[in-house]
This record gives sequence, C-alpha cells and structure tokens, in this order.
Amino acid sequence: MSKTREKFMLEAIKMAETGMNSGKGGPFGAIVVKDGNIIGRGNNQVTTSNDPTAHAEVVAIRDACKNLNSFQLDDCEIYTSCEPCPMCLGAIYWARPKAVYYAGDKKDAADAGFDDDFIYQEIATPINARKIPMKQLLQNKAQLVFKAWIDKDDKIEY
Repeated sequence: MSKTREKFMLEAIKMAETGMNSGKGGPFGAIVVKDGNIIGRGNNQVTTSNDPTAHAEVVAIRDACKNLNSFQLDDCEIYTSCEPCPMCLGAIYWARPKAVYYAGDKKDAADAGFDDDFIYQEIATPINARKIPMKQLLQNKAQLVFKAWIDKDDKIEY
C-alpha cells in the first residue's frame, strides 16, 4: 500500500472515531480525495440527524459534490473506514468515483452489530416476496413523466 493511500485511510478511520466519540453516530467515517486533496468528509450521523441515509459515505459524497459544484465525483477516490453497505454502494456508483478503498469489511461491521446481510438478501428477493410490501400504482402516469424526460431538449443527463 502506498504511503499516500495509507494516510488517507487513516484519515477516514479518524473520522469514524471522532464521529463516534462525539456522539454523532456509529463508528464509520469516509473522505473523498481528488488530485491528492481531501474535498469531502463524512462520519455517520444517522442518530443525530434522524436521517437513515446519513451514512459516512453518503455524507462525504454530499460534501464533496457541494465543494466541486458537481453531481459526479470524476477522478475522485473514496476512502471509507468500512466496506460500503448496499445503500452506500448505490450512492457510490451514482457518484462515479474512479476507486474506493475500505478498511473494515462487512463481517467486521456485522460483528459490531451493523449487519446488512438482510438487505443484500432482500435485493435478491422477488419484489412480491420482500419483507416490506411493495405495490406498483399508476405506472402509466409515471411513464408519461419518463416520456417527457426523453423528449426534453434541455435536460442534463447523468
């Protein structure tokens, strides 16, 4: 491992520890790096913000995107103290960084009480068999909005 990557990973782990010790949330931290500079920081803030999406990676992505004035993280790297959960993984793919580095893995998180295996199982479960009922309504109305998007001349694609 390069000394630079090690330095950035230690910073992500420090974010996790600082956030946890200050009572902001769980033991997770993340940073976003571009051109050797930290442009986004985040620690888990689920319990203090009452926001189930305020995971460290999502908070860091939001901070970096705000600082870049962009909705994508082109040529960026994400360093996170733990392997991203399914939600964070989705956010990471939407943000499109060039690489992600993580320290702990999902087993480490599960051992600490953060087991997301049930979410992975739910994703693979047919929609009509999931634990939280999901019912489709008014598909035809939603399709009209998608059609309008397809026809929109001034859209910003992502």
